[in-house]
This record gives sequence, C-alpha cells and structure tokens, in this order.
Amino acid sequence: MSGALQSDVREQEFGRDGGDFGTLPREVDEYSRRARELVGTSTTIDMMTLIAMQHEHAFHWMFGENGMSAATLRCFKLSGIDVLHHHLPIEGAGAYENVLAFLAAWNGFFARYGEHFARIVKPGDIAEARRQGKIGVILGVQNADHFRTADDVELLYDLGLRVSMLTYNVQNRLGSGSLERSEGGLSHFGAEVIAQMNAKGMLVDASHCNERTTRDAIEVCDGPMAITHSNCRAITDHPRTKSDDIIVSLAAKGGVFGITGIRNFVGTEPVGIGKLVDHIDHVIQLVGVEHVGIGSDAGLTGWDALPQAAHDEFRAGFPADYLSDKVDIEGFDHPLKFFDLAEALIGRGYSDADIALILGGNFERLVDSVWR
Repeated sequence: MSGALQSDVREQEFGRDGGDFGTLPREVDEYSRRARELVGTSTTIDMMTLIAMQHEHAFHWMFGENGMSAATLRCFKLSGIDVLHHHLPIEGAGAYENVLAFLAAWNGFFARYGEHFARIVKPGDIAEARRQGKIGVILGVQNADHFRTADDVELLYDLGLRVSMLTYNVQNRLGSGSLERSEGGLSHFGAEVIAQMNAKGMLVDASHCNERTTRDAIEVCDGPMAITHSNCRAITDHPRTKSDDIIVSLAAKGGVFGITGIRNFVGTEPVGIGKLVDHIDHVIQLVGVEHVGIGSDAGLTGWDALPQAAHDEFRAGFPADYLSDKVDIEGFDHPLKFFDLAEALIGRGYSDADIALILGGNFERLVDSVWR
C-alpha cells in the first residue's frame, strides 16, 4: 500500500467474521527499513490469489449481516499487497451461468466495500486505486468452459472479467491442460477465442495449459499475454512448470511470467523462500527482469492453514503426486509474504528498481497495455 502500515494486531486473531488469516507472524516494523519502503512505495500485485481461501468466508463478506470485520480489513491492508487477482476454477456444463453468478457476486462486493476495495478493469485503475488507498481486485477465471462461443468474450468482459485461462488441468474445447496424457494443441475454437480476447482487451493466461497449447497460444496471440502462476521446468520438472522455450517465447511477445509458491512446483526438500527466488533468478537470467512477477496461487495465508476437511477437499482434486505433503513454503505462507519476498530479493543483490518490477510493476505494465 502507499506507505508501510505498523502492526498493532500481531496477537489478534483475525477471521471472527468468517476470515481465515490466523495471526500475523511478526510486526511489520520487524522487517528491514528497505524492505518496508520497497513494499510501501512499489505497486505490489499478486497475480493469482484468492481473497478468501474458503468460499463461505467470501459469501459471509458479501451477504452476511455484519460483513467484513475491521480486523480482517486491517489484515488485507497490513499485507502490503496493492492488487489481488482473484480467480476461481469454474468448469463443466454450467460454467457460463456460474461465471455470470461469480461476476455478479463480486460486483456486489465492490458496491458494499467500495470505500476499501476497487474493481480493476481498465488502464490506470491500479494507479488510481493506490492513490486512493484502496485494495485493487482483478477478476479472473481458471478455465474457458464459460465461452460457449467466442462472442461470449464481449459480454463477460463488459461484466468485469479481465483475465481468463485457456484451460484448467485437462482437455477442453480450446486446448489441452497440463495433466493430459497427450500433447494436444490449441484448437480452432481456441484460436477464435484468443482473437476475440485480443480484440476486446481481455488478458490471455496459459498457466495450466500443456506445452503445446501454451506454445500455440503465444504464437496465435497478437500481443502480450501472461502465464500468471507457474515455475521453471529447468529447476523443477513438474507438469505445471514451463520450459525455457516457453518463457523465451512469452517474453518475446512482451508477456510476463508469474512465479508461484506451491511447494511441489518450487523444488525438492528443504523448500523455502530462497528456492522460490531461484525461479525468479532463472527467468531474469533467461529473458530479463521485465518479464517476471508473482502469482502465489494462495490467499493471504496458505493452503496448509485450511481446516483439515477443506484441505482434504482441495487435495482430492489433483493426482496423488501433484502436491507434496505440505502445499505451502515457509516464508510465503502468511499475510506479510511480500515483505519476506522483498527481504529475499534484497539478499540476492537486486536493485530497488528491479525489485519494484518483480513485486508488481511488470504485471501493471502488462495489464495496462492489454486492457481497453
């Protein structure tokens, strides 16, 4: 946010209103002055996150009589994250109707909490939200089953959808997900949807696509696109990581590659925030600092903080070897994770200007260049 906030709530429990933030790991002023100033003065963006890790919490904030508590709101502001790209994986025959409901509910959220949260939909909105001291929210969907025809891009864009992945983990009408056994590529329908997304100004995201569909999408896209949350296959061989060839092709079109904190995508044990920064280093060495950002793929806390039943339900959606026993990494599993990341980047010798790009400047530039 604009200026680092001091934490006077370290021992308070958040979430009595349905939030899920636990306690802060430390006070903000325990971080170095340089880290605090970097988070405070940079545009900070988590390009793949969940505002609420459990849907019932978001439901309570939207429709509950008391809504979001002051303590939960304070936790969002203490995080130092200016912009949250909130997403859901929405799949299946009812995807179009479910995405309409998703957009309607979140537009209602902005109406209720407009004093504190801003819907980010056009170039300059991020800068304006920061100027007003509001937390920006970008709405996106992980998958593309909601596109019944390519013409649906226009209506969904007009309702506030600004990012759409082409696939989730498996095959759909547009292409192949990263967990498919075959290397299917982008379909004719997928190319039509991308053309409409380009024309309207909706950001294309290929994070969950397999190698061939990702490569095809970059080739077909007539401008920059995103891989909002993946890691480097040169470091971690996993279906959800991307090859150097993909990263180079993405950057050549002006795209940005988001690094995620999912433990099994980061590396082998022991896994900490240093290994996450290894992926940032690799992208920078490959294509330059202008093409890397952060997409944590978790909320302000992490997956391991979920109640056991919710954690089990989350894991059940993936093959047994997709995730490790722990999902999160230490130092990137709490509301102040961007401060820890800033400290780690300082430790690697990055300049303030480069750290500002990594923390969010690159993704801000990307969306401002794509949206209309």
